[in-house]
Amino acid sequence: KVQIRQEDLFEADIDDATVVTLYLLQSLNIKLMPKLKKELKPGTRVVSQSFSMGDDWPPEKTVDVDGRPVYLWTIK
Repeated sequence: KVQIRQEDLFEADIDDATVVTLYLLQSLNIKLMPKLKKELKPGTRVVSQSFSMGDDWPPEKTVDVDGRPVYLWTIK
């Protein structure tokens, strides 16, 4: 079951997500990080293509896909 929604990312209700995928600049990822940590349940996976969350939230894993980094986190 996949849901693709076009909404304000800072206002959207995301607490029922089990995976969140992002393709945002690092500066937006960093601004979104507190919302992700606050609203997502433990075990929820966060995946970001090309842009990390900065030094304050290092990824658990980084994978190279066609020469581009994909960053992976799990909400604790």
